[in-house]
Amino acid sequence: MDSWVIGMMLGVSIFLGSIALVAMMWAIKKGQFDDKEKFLNAALFDDESELNDAIKKEKKREDALKKKDYRPE
Repeated sequence: MDSWVIGMMLGVSIFLGSIALVAMMWAIKKGQFDDKEKFLNAALFDDESELNDAIKKEKKREDALKKKDYRPE
């Protein structure tokens, strides 16, 4: 191979790699990978109805915590 082909391939690889790195850093900064519960629930609950039941239980738990912390002034 000629040296210009190797240089062009190296340049394109570095360019595409830098785009991927910037995209990954942007996604981390925006919090795209912070939702751990979504992946855990997807593994635990196979059916859509089971996911809906899990959401209802979570809302009930949050409501109970809100009522527990309620202090009238």
